[in-house]
Amino acid sequence: MIISILYYLLTGYIALLIIWNLVKSKKWQEEILYIIILMPFLLRLFRLK
Repeated sequence: MIISILYYLLTGYIALLIIWNLVKSKKWQEEILYIIILMPFLLRLFRLK
């Protein structure tokens, strides 16, 4: 139970960092890359694997 909570907290934290980098990015190529990287984290966070 505790490991699951820590796992989701870590996944959420990494997703927030990626979103922060997405917002700060100025190049559209980097934005697309961040969106592609963000997808697996969001799917795991919403438990959709």
